[in-house]
Order: sequence, then C-alpha cells, then structure tokens
Amino acid sequence: MSRARAARFRRRSHRDPRSLSAPRLLEHSFRHEYGRLVAMLSRRVGLQHIEAVEDAVQSALMAALESWTIAGLPDNPSAWLFRVAHNHLVGEIRRRARRDRRAEQHALDDPGAPENGPDPFLAGDVRDDLLRMLFVCCDDAIPVESQLVFALKTLCGFDVREIAERLFASEANVYKRLGRARSRLRESPLLRDELTGEQRASRLPAVHAILYLLFTEGYLASYAETAIRRELCDEAMRLAAILAEHPVGRTPETFALLALMHLHAARMTARQDASGGLLLLEEQDRSLWDQQEIQVGLSWLARSAQGDVFSRYHAEAGIAAEHCLAPSVAETRWERVVDCYALLERLGPSAIHRLNRAVATAEWQGPAAGLAVLDGLEPPTWLTGSYLWAAVLADLHRRCGNDDAARRYRDVALKSAPTPAVKALLQRRLRAIGP
Repeated sequence: MSRARAARFRRRSHRDPRSLSAPRLLEHSFRHEYGRLVAMLSRRVGLQHIEAVEDAVQSALMAALESWTIAGLPDNPSAWLFRVAHNHLVGEIRRRARRDRRAEQHALDDPGAPENGPDPFLAGDVRDDLLRMLFVCCDDAIPVESQLVFALKTLCGFDVREIAERLFASEANVYKRLGRARSRLRESPLLRDELTGEQRASRLPAVHAILYLLFTEGYLASYAETAIRRELCDEAMRLAAILAEHPVGRTPETFALLALMHLHAARMTARQDASGGLLLLEEQDRSLWDQQEIQVGLSWLARSAQGDVFSRYHAEAGIAAEHCLAPSVAETRWERVVDCYALLERLGPSAIHRLNRAVATAEWQGPAAGLAVLDGLEPPTWLTGSYLWAAVLADLHRRCGNDDAARRYRDVALKSAPTPAVKALLQRRLRAIGP
C-alpha cells in the first residue's frame, strides 16, 4: 500500500466512530453530535427552553459515559443519546410546568421518543435540523458577534475558551454575548415556523461565517490535547454541502467556501507527524496530499467563478489552490498569493490580512520587503498580544539579521502560544534565532 493510500485509510478509520472505545466514542459524540441533538430538541420544544435542552444533552452524555463503559456500546449510539436526552427534557419541562401551574402544549406530549431517533427528513425545505437552526440563530436583531458565539457554543459544542480564542475576545465578553443571544432567541417563534426566503437570504452571510469558524477550529484546534479536530472539519463540510444544495445557499460564496474547505482538507493528513504534532508547510510530505480532494476543491472553485461576485472565501480558496498546485514551497506562485491577500484587505481591511501578505511578500521578494509591508501598521491590541504577530516579526527580523528584535519577538511568541502543538511548531520555525 502506498503512503498516500495508507494515509487515506487511516483518515477513514479515524472517522468511523465504531472503532473507538466507549470513552473515546463519548468524546466523539460530544463533538460530533452535541449540536445536532440541541438543534433537534430545540425544534421540538422551542428556544425558550434552550438551557434545559443543553442540560438534557449534557446529562445524556454523562449517562453514556457510565452506561457504555460498563455495558458496552449500544447498537445505535446516536439514537440512544437522543432518547435519553429527550426523556430528560420531557421530565424537566413537565416539572417546570407543574411548578408554574401551566400546561405545556408541545409535541413532547407524545408518550415517548422515536425508537430510532428523529426522522431523516424534516418539514420545510431546509432538511437538516442543525443547518436550519443556524439560520434561526442568525437573527438580524442579534449583533453578529453574539450570533457567532451562540451558534459556536450551543450548536457546535465549542467551550467558552475556544470561542474566545477564535474571536480574539475575553471569556467574560463571550459570556456576555452568549447571554444577549439567548435572551433574544428565547422570544423567537421561528424555530417551529419556517423562515421566509428573504429571511434566509439575509442571514446567509452569518451562516457562512459560522461554518467558516467551525472548519477553522477543526483545522487548527485551540484544544491543548489535539492540534487537528477532523470531525469538526467534516461537520462544517457536510453542512456547507447541504447549504449548497438549497436554493438560498446555491451562491458563489457558498461554492467558494466549499472550495476552501476541500483544498485545506486535502492537506490535512500531511500537517501532522507521527506523534500528532503540527508540521510546517516546508516539512510536509506532499505525496500525502489527497489529489482527489484537491480536484473536488478546484471544481467548487470553478463553480464559484460564475457571475461577478467576489468574496473573502474566493480569495482564501485562491490562496489554498496555489499551495495545492505548487510542487514545492520554492515553486509556489507567491506573487499570486500576495495578490489574493491584497484583495482580502480591500474586501475587509484587517491587520491579519496585512500580516499574511507580509509573509507571502517575504517569500516572493525577501524578508526586508515583508517587513516593509508592515511599516506604519498599528495593529490592534488583540493582535499585538497574539503569537501570530510576534512569530512573523521574529522570523522576518531573523532573516534580515536583526538579532535583538528577533529574540524579543521570539520570546513573546513562545510565551503566548495557545497550545503545546503550536509552541513546538514555533520552536522549530524560530530555532535559528540565538539564545
């Protein structure tokens, strides 16, 4: 078996939950199915019970930890979790109803949950519960930041620390945003009623942003225990594919987002060494890159070129395509990568885009040209305290022979690295800097 075929086999094996032990399967279920359970149960009872729904799902997962470890795995772990969470939620809502002396009129009045879990197809033309709830969460009356926080926490299973890391916000700020979103959505009737086409279209950019962040967390996880969370990437790609099939989501932006995801996923196996550590681009074995996945990504990129729409996803997919098509780092068409980052800056000015353009410029025209890109830039506080800013400046100053500055930025980068995997990667990248 070739190394590339072996790598693909390992990846497929990793995706099969039946190959996992009970504790590992529980972890898989939490990450992979938490959001779907929350979405399905919330559709049944309404968002006014969202906190009870989350409690019920968490209780089901804890019950699974006890039961599966002793009795072994059930035939259908997903249906088992759904029934246990459903029954817990029924009991909690009925207790609340008795306390409040009100009768609850819900589908929960049925004697029990479906034996095999929910029906595969739902009422309305958005057939996936999780994707449908993403649209509901992206309420125009909720600030975009709060939409993202709620969706990532409640539907994608992210913890507050992960969200804070991804959105460059404090944990206290994340809690505040979460509270605002929950308060608004408790009053929303829309989870049980269909959104109009106009409502879905207006919320599509926010749905794109959530799927993008979900994939990003999987591609470079903020978890200390693992550098890559493949199941999050798979879920983001699955939801994006469902979105692309729906009339409201059949847009160039959706196609470009799918292209970006597939082109990154093609290189995922080669991004880790045997111990699970992250590898630099120049360290990766390109024979492990999944050529079939690259072709899928390129086909989505071609579809995204229809019409005159150009989004950040087009630019980022173009950058990913240049990397996938290059035989080596040295043979990468860095001038095209620089152009894509310049387009990103024009679409949405960001210090991160400028920083990435500096890195690409240094590969194309040398480190001094890379530093020149950053001249006059006053980065926001969240970036100056990030390992990204310090690591880029450490590397560019090292290559320019500015040893004192290189050491200063290197120390900041290593100190602020969010995970051991990122710190190890930085140490290799910046090891040429003297003590």
